[in-house]
Amino acid sequence: MNLPPGVSSHTARTERLRMRYIESGPADGVPVVMIHGNLATGRFFEHLFPGAPDGYRFIAPDMRAFGDTEHKPMDATRGLRDWADDTHSLLETLGVTRPPHLVGWSTGGAAIANYAEDRPVASLTFIDPVSPFGFGGVKPDGTPCFDDYAGSGGGTGNPEFIKRLAEHDTSTESPFSPRNVMNSSYWSASHREPPEREDMLLEEVLKSVTGDDGNPGDSTTSPNWPGVAPGTRGILNALSPKYCNWAAIVDIEPKPPILWTHGSADIVVADGSAWEMGTLGKLGFVPGWPGEEVFPPQPMVSQIRAVLEKYRERGGRVEIEMFEGSGHGPLFDAADRWKNVFFKFLVSVEVPAAV
Repeated sequence: MNLPPGVSSHTARTERLRMRYIESGPADGVPVVMIHGNLATGRFFEHLFPGAPDGYRFIAPDMRAFGDTEHKPMDATRGLRDWADDTHSLLETLGVTRPPHLVGWSTGGAAIANYAEDRPVASLTFIDPVSPFGFGGVKPDGTPCFDDYAGSGGGTGNPEFIKRLAEHDTSTESPFSPRNVMNSSYWSASHREPPEREDMLLEEVLKSVTGDDGNPGDSTTSPNWPGVAPGTRGILNALSPKYCNWAAIVDIEPKPPILWTHGSADIVVADGSAWEMGTLGKLGFVPGWPGEEVFPPQPMVSQIRAVLEKYRERGGRVEIEMFEGSGHGPLFDAADRWKNVFFKFLVSVEVPAAV
């Protein structure tokens, strides 16, 4: 495995599952745990480790159903709490006793919020996180468009993309080839990773579990548009608003400092996401859309902002940094600036004592 200088790869057997993780920094350093998103692994963070501030231990695991971590099923009815509990179990196994700084990209944002709702943390950094009200099938205030949360969950996954993912497609022959999806959705359309790194990241994506226990997950039929509602297994169901909700973060006491970074050109988490049924229906890509009053495009960024503003109103520290022109991952297409913003935030937070 060709890793950056100072970065090493390990496997730990926790009480919950066997986890692969990469790390950098001293074993007794202040823990910084970075949780990737859907269709990614811990290696998506490795370029950030060199040049990090001294005294911090950076840990980036492969989460359940992804990468080289043991492929155990995900209980989607817990939202992202399987990931939160897996992370805590890993830290216990590694002997980490102080509250960690947590970083969550996309899906990982819900996982770190769920972790913080249940346990002390030093800080939270959200990178283009999923909305506090989950992904798809909700109105601006977070209430469901339909009682069964139709239009979210495993049935909304693109079958052509899932087929190519399962077949380990490395081509560029289709818009739904994983390489093209990565390059069009993970960062801005004008950005490209160096060819060798792009190939490595694609191979990490192709390790994703597919089917009912991975991507997309199972589903149920629904009398409501578009005819599918969430099941109980797999990643897209864990992201459904039926199970995924981190709006209660506003009630945490004491409140850890929060940094929210977001790319203005993000097409995945957006006010009108290209991956969300309300947007696809409005654009005519999914027939039978019942209209804006019944099933509006989900205003994801506005929902994030509203919850974090409420967090601030209740006494929490919130820093917001928008990355103009960046896509779903400003840590890639604006890596130097993102590192500067993040590291400045990190060192500004008082280091909590071990517990």
